[in-house]
Amino acid sequence: MKTAASTQQEKILDYTVLAILSIGAGCGLVYEYLLSHYAGRVLGAMEVAIFGIITVMMIFMGVGSFLARAIRNPYTGFAWLEVLLALLGSTSVFLIGGLFALSSLLPRILMETFNIPIDLAPQGGWLQITEQIARFSPYLVGAILGTMIGMEIPLIGEVRAHIYNNPLKNSAGSIYGFDYLGAGAGATLWLLYMLSMEVSAAAAITASANLAVGLLFFTLFREKIRWPVALLATHVLVAVLVLQIFDKGAQWSASMEDLLYKDRVIYRVNTKHQRLVVTERLNHPRQPTVLTFYLNGRTQFASNDEHIYHAMLTYPALAASARQKKVLIVGGGDGLALRDVLRWDPQQVVLLELDPQLVQLFREPSPETAPDNARLLAANQGSLSDPRVKIVAGDAFLTVDQLLQKEALFDTIIVDLPDPSHPDLNKLYSARFYAKLSGLLAGDGAMAVQSTSPYHAQNTFISIGKTVHHAGFLNVEQYHANVPSFGEWGWTIATKNGKSARDRLQRLQHLPIDDGWSTLGLMQAAFEFGKDFYKTAESIEINRLGSMVAYQYHHSDWQQEVGLVSKR
Repeated sequence: MKTAASTQQEKILDYTVLAILSIGAGCGLVYEYLLSHYAGRVLGAMEVAIFGIITVMMIFMGVGSFLARAIRNPYTGFAWLEVLLALLGSTSVFLIGGLFALSSLLPRILMETFNIPIDLAPQGGWLQITEQIARFSPYLVGAILGTMIGMEIPLIGEVRAHIYNNPLKNSAGSIYGFDYLGAGAGATLWLLYMLSMEVSAAAAITASANLAVGLLFFTLFREKIRWPVALLATHVLVAVLVLQIFDKGAQWSASMEDLLYKDRVIYRVNTKHQRLVVTERLNHPRQPTVLTFYLNGRTQFASNDEHIYHAMLTYPALAASARQKKVLIVGGGDGLALRDVLRWDPQQVVLLELDPQLVQLFREPSPETAPDNARLLAANQGSLSDPRVKIVAGDAFLTVDQLLQKEALFDTIIVDLPDPSHPDLNKLYSARFYAKLSGLLAGDGAMAVQSTSPYHAQNTFISIGKTVHHAGFLNVEQYHANVPSFGEWGWTIATKNGKSARDRLQRLQHLPIDDGWSTLGLMQAAFEFGKDFYKTAESIEINRLGSMVAYQYHHSDWQQEVGLVSKR
């Protein structure tokens, strides 16, 4: 018969085991977020990687739950599981990054060894196989991690059954309750702190938690664990590795990341919203270096040709507007579109930007990034510090409502947002959002919208135009131009009343502002497309709020472009 003291000890031991499970669950969720986030960075397709990794890990967590039945000693199994999770979790980004670095480095080695010209760079064959292995590696690592995480709950269930000497007592409810609480805590820590951390540091901290709970579990049940000496030795070795990763991981990760870009990386940072990378390329000793800016692995601009993109984005709408006194810019936190708008001498410009750290990078000199940061400020000519500019930080879908409540009215609206490559961005390409912007636009004004590539993402491009028209704009037209860094790129322009933007441009004799590149003829010719470009327009859907049409079109177009699915 159990005494009150033994019962109390039993409960304390049980709650300690549940706490260990809870911490393990938090670590598992952090690994899930961390791996999907890093995979998006190296694959260059954030949305595909995030959902793909999460899906793979959830499937294999189920597989792990079944495989746990094969472990006869749950004490030994769980103790080894935690140290192995720490090992794989802390090194996963280096395994993946190393494979990508290798696949990127091999062609360069061959070119240098055999003096192969750049236009004859080796590809295909075993080089292609190496690249495919690298691209598949995040999902393989996710499958292994998912399997191991899925084993935790069944093993802890067996341990608790031994504690109570009853396999049914207090089993499922408490286990899943503590598991969910731990996962929630892990998600909170990731969002509040780890998302903006260097990924190697976040991995090392999470692995340390696995080691700590594994060591605690060993202390509680050391008499029931097999191979204790080997287990402790492994703990020590993994702990040394984790400390090295925490200390030097950022340097190692940066070295591998550098190989993913064709140019030298001079700045990199994780913000709460995205990964910012700036690279530098020397074309000619007598010419300025080319700076290229990336968000989550996607090119946002290159300093040698960004003037083409930003002129085509801003000048047609500004020239088509009756006035240019008050201008609204949605996005454009790099200040380059703003630079071109300020040339038209507005009285006020309101800029809506989600990421304050992005604005800071392009607005304030920083000892950490100088002189590179100084060159970014030179590129936008200090536009973000202009006293006529008001910067509003936050989600544009919500901050636009603040302007509507104040009954603000703008002569021109410029929408300079990233492509709808993530579900969170889809709402900013919806008819609901464009209807809000319509309420902010003067009756004789014009709005221009970045609309992705009409060549690489034709369905997305056409859908944006149809969506803007559905939002209540009377005249909606689209135009395009070649931007060497992007290829063929496109924009949508709309007016609420009167003549269309194209008609208004046709009436001009010259552009009011001379930037050294833009001409009225270029702007007018940009509205011409191939004969059959819009032949499928009727079948293209409008992107309504919650429909995910823009995201789905962009996702499908991207898959076709990289060859994951065949082009229709």
